[in-house]
Amino acid sequence: QNEVKIVPTETKIKLVQKLVNAGCQYIETASFVSPRWVPAMADSKDVMIGLKAWRDAKAGEGTSHDEPVSMLHSPASAVFSVLTPNLKGFENAMSVGDGVVDEVAIFASASETFSKKNIDCTIQESLARFREVTEKAKDYNIPVRGYVSCVLGCPYEGNVDASSVAKVAKELVEMGCHEISLGDTIGVGTPDATKEMVNEVKMAIDVDMLAVHFHDTYGQALANIYAALGEGIQTVDSSVAGLGGCPYAAGASGNVATEDVVYMLNGMGIDCGIDIDKLADAGSYILGELGRESNSRCGRAILAKACSL
Repeated sequence: QNEVKIVPTETKIKLVQKLVNAGCQYIETASFVSPRWVPAMADSKDVMIGLKAWRDAKAGEGTSHDEPVSMLHSPASAVFSVLTPNLKGFENAMSVGDGVVDEVAIFASASETFSKKNIDCTIQESLARFREVTEKAKDYNIPVRGYVSCVLGCPYEGNVDASSVAKVAKELVEMGCHEISLGDTIGVGTPDATKEMVNEVKMAIDVDMLAVHFHDTYGQALANIYAALGEGIQTVDSSVAGLGGCPYAAGASGNVATEDVVYMLNGMGIDCGIDIDKLADAGSYILGELGRESNSRCGRAILAKACSL
């Protein structure tokens, strides 16, 4: 949503296919927000219809048991999640039909000002909207993931109290979210601040229900992830090639690059099941379409090494 160039629908679908083939098992594939405010997401329904067709086709092909395990990644085993900011967005997502939207996500803020700028309502008003989504999701037996933004700082208010983060996260869990992703939307966090914030939230929510989501504006994302892992966090959000950002957080860079996270985890002996070379290839593909360089140091290094062979 933060790219100047509008990415064609087929390109989005192919990127998801490449990520699945690399071993990514959880992919946020679309956002059912108002196309008036976020025109880059206007084709979300078409993206999901295309992914459904691909998933159905692959299911029909079957998989040979003679193939190596690394080749068994399929759209059937991946979770395709979509953002749904309100009931209308949820209903639009469900209109795609059965068999492709595996999970929906809602996003609240720990900052009042950011909430008003980002989704045009107060925190409590946003939570009321999200309750409508979580209640409706029960009818479809669709799990809901919750995001809390600005957990380590706000572009308008500055520091954000960790107790505010914990309060919003707890309310999301109480309305039915199975997992809460704690987002450093503007990338100002540091390892010590991360530990403090995570420990505050852990007092309200079981750590197994928590994930972290770091933007890399000040180059602290990997260090913050390492600190969060030490506090028991086991789920980390990331973005291929470090793409992304937020139109309502001026200066914020994209989410931490998936390639960089996977490289670090591999070095720690943590196997997340992702083929890093195929992942770098997926990053190269979308960067070629966008006409820009990668924000991933690891991705750049892998591609440079491949070119030199």
